[in-house]
Parts: sequence; C-alpha cells; structure tokens
Amino acid sequence: MGRDDKIYDEVAALWRELYREPPPIKADGSTMLDIIMKSLPEEGYERLASPRLRERDITLPRPEPEPSPSAGRRAGASSAAASG
Repeated sequence: MGRDDKIYDEVAALWRELYREPPPIKADGSTMLDIIMKSLPEEGYERLASPRLRERDITLPRPEPEPSPSAGRRAGASSAAASG
C-alpha cells in the first residue's frame, strides 16, 4: 500500500465519520481533504490560551539579532580573498 492509498483510506474514514455517507467515488484523498477543510468554519486558534498549558511550558520565539555592520565587511573580505 503506497502513500496515496494510505492518505485515501484515512480521508475516506474521516469523510464517513463527518458526513455519515461513503466518500465520492471519483475523488482522490487530496480532493476529499480539500472539500472537508473548506466546509469547516473558520475559527481562531489561540494555543497560548489553552487550559492545558502552563506559563512555564510556553517558550516564545526570540527575535533574531541584527547582524553587525562589521560582520558583513568580514564576510565580504573573506570571500574576496578566497576568489582572488
């Protein structure tokens, strides 16, 4: 059983659960999943507000530091020396 067959089987099972009917005969797994996802209501998802997460369990991404101007000159100098 290939990857596409496994995806089809999973999506077909989901389709049967949601709609209580067999999936469309000519649709592949990807098409059926698109139909399912587009039929769902759009709702916001605020993971940080989850009652299952404690504040100590949350790690927010840190902003990347700005590159220093001298680092750019060093990189340019080393590439010029390598090509020269």
